[in-house]
Amino acid sequence: MKRIAILATNGFEESELKSPKEAMEKEGFTVEIVSLKSGEIKAWADGNWSNTYKVDKTINEVKAEDYNVLVLPGGVINPDLLRREENVLNFVRDFFKMKKPVAAICHAPWTLISAGVVKGRKMTSFNSIKDDLINAGANWVDQEVVVDQGFVTSRNPHDLPAFNSKLIEEIKEGKHEMQHA
Repeated sequence: MKRIAILATNGFEESELKSPKEAMEKEGFTVEIVSLKSGEIKAWADGNWSNTYKVDKTINEVKAEDYNVLVLPGGVINPDLLRREENVLNFVRDFFKMKKPVAAICHAPWTLISAGVVKGRKMTSFNSIKDDLINAGANWVDQEVVVDQGFVTSRNPHDLPAFNSKLIEEIKEGKHEMQHA
């Protein structure tokens, strides 16, 4: 049974959590929302606050060992809040150390930059953070989905069909020996 952690907090882009979560659950995977605090987190959609989603576990209750894959939805507020928390950065780093698949979309790579895991990696993101990624040493490309040894990235909600498809493929493949930070 594959267990997936979706790491998010208030201000995540709703479609970028909801769409991959539904796609993974449809495949029979166990998907848990991991956040900074218990209770619920509030989505962002179409320039406004949107629905709330139940948090399954807090960051203090989990370890990367508990999961097969890490998924990071975007939104502007969400990764900016996550990247300030050392326990979040350690959780992210551990997935790379264990060579497990990691997927990030839109602004989510901000958290990955702070975790120090993008240098030398081929990836994409929302175009406004392209310079941030290049400055952190990433090989940024403008493509709907980029896969680099179990590391999946996409640009925005329009890329979700391709993102979800590659994400599921990587989950099924499992660990990638070449996955690294």
